[in-house]
Amino acid sequence: MKFYQKEIQLESFPRGFHLITRIILNQFKEIENIEVGQLQVFIKHTSASLTINENADSSVRTDFENYFNKLVPDNNNYFTHTLEGTDDMPAHIKASILSNSLQIPITNGKLNLGIWQGIFLCEHRNFGGSRKLVLTAFGN
Repeated sequence: MKFYQKEIQLESFPRGFHLITRIILNQFKEIENIEVGQLQVFIKHTSASLTINENADSSVRTDFENYFNKLVPDNNNYFTHTLEGTDDMPAHIKASILSNSLQIPITNGKLNLGIWQGIFLCEHRNFGGSRKLVLTAFGN
């Protein structure tokens, strides 16, 4: 069994849902060395998250952002964790609702995603800064 691991740093993205599949594939070519296996993508932050969803229509990303902002709005007076800004605690909650890690099958050196699926960085802060991902691919 082969194991590959790499940490990458993403550029700063504005608040919202951003397709990052191509970034991962461009920076982690080792996936091509695995016939059957898994890719784990882990984000090393508590105010951003990861998800897999539709990659074709950008309105999906807008609808996700609008939904989560309504579900967990900024400026709630009942939050006590406010030292880092009014968007920080809502960002932590949104990140916990979604995920900090994804598992994706690798088949014949390629991610075995559905035709309309892509990997998204979910940036929940107004100015979250760059984000680090740990990419681990393993298999035969």
